[in-house]
Amino acid sequence: MSDTAQDFSGKVALVTGASIGIGRATALSLAKAGADVALGYHQDAAGAEETRAAVAALGRRALAVQADVSQPDAVEAMVARVQAELGPVDVLVNNAGWAKFQELDSITEADWDIVIATNLTSVFLVTRAVLPHMREQHWGRIVNVSSGAARTGGIMGLHYSAAKAGVEGLTRAYAARLVKEGITVNVVAPMLIHTGEKRDNEARRKIVPLGRQGTPQEVADAILLCARTEFMTGQTVHMNGGVFYSG
Repeated sequence: MSDTAQDFSGKVALVTGASIGIGRATALSLAKAGADVALGYHQDAAGAEETRAAVAALGRRALAVQADVSQPDAVEAMVARVQAELGPVDVLVNNAGWAKFQELDSITEADWDIVIATNLTSVFLVTRAVLPHMREQHWGRIVNVSSGAARTGGIMGLHYSAAKAGVEGLTRAYAARLVKEGITVNVVAPMLIHTGEKRDNEARRKIVPLGRQGTPQEVADAILLCARTEFMTGQTVHMNGGVFYSG
Protein backbone atom coordinates (compact mmCIF):
# COMPACT_ATOMS: atom_id res chain seq x y z
CA MET A 1 0.00 0.00 0.00
CA SER A 2 1.49 3.35 -0.97
CA ASP A 3 2.01 6.17 1.51
CA THR A 4 -0.60 8.21 -0.34
CA ALA A 5 -3.39 5.70 0.28
CA GLN A 6 -6.25 7.35 2.17
CA ASP A 7 -6.64 4.58 4.72
CA PHE A 8 -6.53 6.93 7.73
CA SER A 9 -9.03 9.46 6.39
CA GLY A 10 -11.23 10.73 9.19
CA LYS A 11 -8.75 9.58 11.84
CA VAL A 12 -6.82 11.72 14.30
CA ALA A 13 -3.23 10.73 15.04
CA LEU A 14 -1.02 11.89 17.90
CA VAL A 15 2.76 11.59 17.45
CA THR A 16 4.96 12.51 20.41
CA GLY A 17 8.50 13.71 19.84
CA ALA A 18 7.42 15.04 16.46
CA SER A 19 9.78 18.00 16.05
CA ILE A 20 12.48 16.13 14.12
CA GLY A 21 13.68 12.78 12.87
CA ILE A 22 11.48 9.72 13.23
CA GLY A 23 8.61 11.69 14.76
CA ARG A 24 8.51 14.19 11.91
CA ALA A 25 8.74 11.47 9.23
CA THR A 26 5.94 9.54 10.93
CA ALA A 27 3.69 12.59 11.22
CA LEU A 28 4.11 13.35 7.51
CA SER A 29 3.50 9.73 6.52
CA LEU A 30 0.30 9.64 8.56
CA ALA A 31 -0.82 12.89 6.95
CA LYS A 32 -0.14 11.48 3.48
CA ALA A 33 -2.25 8.49 4.48
CA GLY A 34 -5.19 10.77 5.30
CA ALA A 35 -4.92 11.47 9.03
CA ASP A 36 -5.14 14.78 10.81
CA VAL A 37 -2.08 14.95 13.04
CA ALA A 38 -1.31 16.34 16.49
CA LEU A 39 2.39 16.85 17.14
CA GLY A 40 3.65 16.54 20.67
CA TYR A 41 6.93 18.22 21.56
CA HIS A 42 8.81 19.15 24.71
CA GLN A 43 11.33 21.92 23.93
CA ASP A 44 11.87 22.25 20.18
CA ALA A 45 9.00 24.60 19.32
CA ALA A 46 10.63 25.70 16.05
CA GLY A 47 11.01 22.11 14.88
CA ALA A 48 7.44 21.31 15.86
CA GLU A 49 6.20 24.31 13.88
CA GLU A 50 8.14 23.12 10.82
CA THR A 51 6.47 19.74 11.12
CA ARG A 52 3.05 21.32 11.64
CA ALA A 53 3.46 23.50 8.56
CA ALA A 54 4.54 20.49 6.48
CA VAL A 55 1.50 18.50 7.60
CA ALA A 56 -0.81 21.42 6.87
CA ALA A 57 0.74 21.79 3.41
CA LEU A 58 -0.52 18.27 2.69
CA GLY A 59 -4.07 19.47 3.28
CA ARG A 60 -4.49 17.96 6.75
CA ARG A 61 -5.41 19.60 10.00
CA ALA A 62 -2.32 19.91 12.17
CA LEU A 63 -1.70 20.97 15.76
CA ALA A 64 1.58 21.32 17.67
CA VAL A 65 1.21 20.85 21.43
CA GLN A 66 3.93 21.40 24.00
CA ALA A 67 4.05 18.89 26.85
CA ASP A 68 6.46 17.08 29.11
CA VAL A 69 5.04 13.60 28.57
CA SER A 70 6.71 12.28 31.72
CA GLN A 71 4.25 14.37 33.78
CA PRO A 72 0.63 13.21 34.24
CA ASP A 73 -0.95 16.67 34.33
CA ALA A 74 0.89 17.77 31.19
CA VAL A 75 -0.22 14.63 29.35
CA GLU A 76 -3.85 15.09 30.33
CA ALA A 77 -3.74 18.73 29.19
CA MET A 78 -2.12 17.76 25.88
CA VAL A 79 -4.69 15.10 25.08
CA ALA A 80 -7.57 17.37 26.13
CA ARG A 81 -6.34 20.08 23.77
CA VAL A 82 -5.96 17.61 20.89
CA GLN A 83 -9.49 16.35 21.47
CA ALA A 84 -10.89 19.88 21.62
CA GLU A 85 -9.17 21.09 18.43
CA LEU A 86 -8.87 17.97 16.26
CA GLY A 87 -10.97 15.29 17.92
CA PRO A 88 -10.27 12.16 19.99
CA VAL A 89 -7.08 10.27 19.20
CA ASP A 90 -7.48 7.16 17.03
CA VAL A 91 -3.81 6.48 16.27
CA LEU A 92 -1.07 7.01 18.85
CA VAL A 93 2.66 6.89 18.18
CA ASN A 94 4.67 7.07 21.40
CA ASN A 95 7.96 8.31 19.97
CA ALA A 96 9.15 10.78 22.61
CA GLY A 97 12.33 9.73 24.35
CA TRP A 98 15.64 10.89 25.69
CA ALA A 99 19.02 9.20 25.85
CA LYS A 100 21.84 10.13 28.19
CA PHE A 101 25.28 8.59 27.75
CA GLN A 102 26.62 7.50 31.12
CA GLU A 103 29.06 4.89 32.32
CA LEU A 104 27.80 2.20 34.66
CA ASP A 105 29.15 3.68 37.88
CA SER A 106 28.14 7.27 37.18
CA ILE A 107 24.36 6.76 37.07
CA THR A 108 22.61 8.29 40.05
CA GLU A 109 19.06 7.63 41.22
CA ALA A 110 18.06 11.00 39.77
CA ASP A 111 19.54 10.02 36.39
CA TRP A 112 17.68 6.71 36.55
CA ASP A 113 14.38 8.38 37.41
CA ILE A 114 14.42 10.92 34.58
CA VAL A 115 15.44 8.42 31.89
CA ILE A 116 12.81 5.90 33.00
CA ALA A 117 10.15 8.61 33.26
CA THR A 118 10.89 10.09 29.83
CA ASN A 119 11.21 6.82 27.93
CA LEU A 120 8.87 4.42 29.75
CA THR A 121 6.49 6.18 32.12
CA SER A 122 5.54 8.55 29.28
CA VAL A 123 4.29 5.62 27.20
CA PHE A 124 2.00 4.54 30.03
CA LEU A 125 0.72 8.06 30.67
CA VAL A 126 -0.10 8.97 27.07
CA THR A 127 -1.60 5.56 26.35
CA ARG A 128 -3.78 5.81 29.46
CA ALA A 129 -5.03 9.21 28.35
CA VAL A 130 -6.14 8.13 24.86
CA LEU A 131 -7.46 4.64 25.63
CA PRO A 132 -10.99 5.56 26.78
CA HIS A 133 -11.96 6.80 23.30
CA MET A 134 -10.32 3.86 21.56
CA ARG A 135 -12.15 1.39 23.81
CA GLU A 136 -15.44 3.21 23.37
CA GLN A 137 -15.24 3.03 19.58
CA HIS A 138 -13.74 -0.48 19.64
CA TRP A 139 -10.87 0.59 17.38
CA GLY A 140 -7.41 2.00 17.94
CA ARG A 141 -3.81 1.75 16.84
CA ILE A 142 -0.88 2.27 19.19
CA VAL A 143 2.73 2.04 18.06
CA ASN A 144 5.54 2.52 20.56
CA VAL A 145 9.11 3.34 19.57
CA SER A 146 11.72 1.34 21.45
CA SER A 147 15.38 0.78 20.52
CA GLY A 148 17.78 -1.99 19.61
CA ALA A 149 19.36 -1.19 22.97
CA ALA A 150 16.53 -3.15 24.60
CA ARG A 151 18.08 -6.33 23.17
CA THR A 152 21.79 -5.49 22.90
CA GLY A 153 22.31 -3.43 26.04
CA GLY A 154 23.35 -0.49 23.88
CA ILE A 155 25.99 2.12 24.68
CA MET A 156 23.92 4.96 26.11
CA GLY A 157 23.51 3.64 29.63
CA LEU A 158 21.81 0.79 31.41
CA HIS A 159 18.88 3.04 32.42
CA TYR A 160 18.09 3.73 28.75
CA SER A 161 18.29 0.04 27.82
CA ALA A 162 16.08 -0.87 30.78
CA ALA A 163 13.51 1.76 29.83
CA LYS A 164 13.31 0.60 26.23
CA ALA A 165 13.05 -3.03 27.28
CA GLY A 166 10.23 -1.93 29.55
CA VAL A 167 8.47 -0.34 26.58
CA GLU A 168 8.49 -3.71 24.83
CA GLY A 169 7.10 -5.50 27.88
CA LEU A 170 4.44 -2.85 28.41
CA THR A 171 3.45 -3.12 24.76
CA ARG A 172 2.91 -6.87 24.96
CA ALA A 173 0.89 -6.46 28.16
CA TYR A 174 -1.39 -3.88 26.54
CA ALA A 175 -1.71 -5.96 23.38
CA ALA A 176 -2.82 -9.06 25.26
CA ARG A 177 -5.49 -7.13 27.14
CA LEU A 178 -6.83 -5.00 24.26
CA VAL A 179 -6.80 -7.33 21.26
CA LYS A 180 -10.46 -8.32 21.70
CA GLU A 181 -11.44 -4.64 21.82
CA GLY A 182 -10.19 -3.84 18.32
CA ILE A 183 -7.02 -2.12 19.52
CA THR A 184 -3.57 -3.19 18.36
CA VAL A 185 -0.35 -2.30 20.17
CA ASN A 186 3.06 -2.87 18.60
CA VAL A 187 6.68 -1.74 18.91
CA VAL A 188 9.17 -0.53 16.33
CA ALA A 189 12.76 -0.81 17.56
CA PRO A 190 15.19 1.28 15.50
CA MET A 191 18.96 1.16 15.81
CA LEU A 192 21.65 3.29 14.17
CA ILE A 193 19.23 5.62 12.43
CA HIS A 194 20.68 8.78 10.88
CA THR A 195 18.45 11.50 12.30
CA GLY A 196 19.16 15.19 12.60
CA GLU A 197 20.68 14.86 16.04
CA LYS A 198 22.76 11.73 15.35
CA ARG A 199 25.92 11.55 13.27
CA ASP A 200 26.38 9.48 10.16
CA ASN A 201 29.99 8.36 9.82
CA GLU A 202 32.05 5.45 8.55
CA ALA A 203 32.40 3.87 11.99
CA ARG A 204 28.65 3.72 12.44
CA ARG A 205 28.09 2.41 8.92
CA LYS A 206 30.58 -0.41 9.49
CA ILE A 207 28.50 -1.69 12.40
CA VAL A 208 25.54 -2.27 10.08
CA PRO A 209 25.81 -5.32 7.80
CA LEU A 210 23.76 -3.45 5.18
CA GLY A 211 26.56 -0.90 4.99
CA ARG A 212 24.64 2.23 5.94
CA GLN A 213 22.53 3.72 8.68
CA GLY A 214 18.78 3.71 8.47
CA THR A 215 16.63 6.73 7.71
CA PRO A 216 13.74 8.22 9.68
CA GLN A 217 11.45 7.51 6.72
CA GLU A 218 12.28 3.79 6.84
CA VAL A 219 11.30 3.72 10.51
CA ALA A 220 8.14 5.69 9.73
CA ASP A 221 7.25 3.11 7.07
CA ALA A 222 7.49 0.37 9.70
CA ILE A 223 5.34 2.39 12.11
CA LEU A 224 2.64 2.80 9.46
CA LEU A 225 2.81 -0.93 8.70
CA CYS A 226 2.03 -1.62 12.37
CA ALA A 227 -0.82 0.87 12.37
CA ARG A 228 -2.35 -0.54 9.17
CA THR A 229 -2.17 -4.24 10.03
CA GLU A 230 -5.03 -5.49 12.18
CA PHE A 231 -3.69 -9.04 12.47
CA MET A 232 -0.39 -7.93 14.02
CA THR A 233 -0.33 -6.99 17.68
CA GLY A 234 2.12 -7.38 20.55
CA GLN A 235 5.02 -7.56 18.11
CA THR A 236 8.43 -5.88 17.94
CA VAL A 237 9.61 -4.82 14.48
CA HIS A 238 13.39 -4.42 14.41
CA MET A 239 14.91 -1.81 12.12
CA ASN A 240 18.67 -2.31 12.28
CA GLY A 241 20.04 -3.29 8.85
CA GLY A 242 20.92 -6.78 10.05
CA VAL A 243 22.87 -5.86 13.19
CA PHE A 244 20.96 -8.64 14.90
CA TYR A 245 17.93 -10.75 14.19
CA SER A 246 14.87 -11.16 16.38
CA GLY A 247 14.62 -14.52 18.04
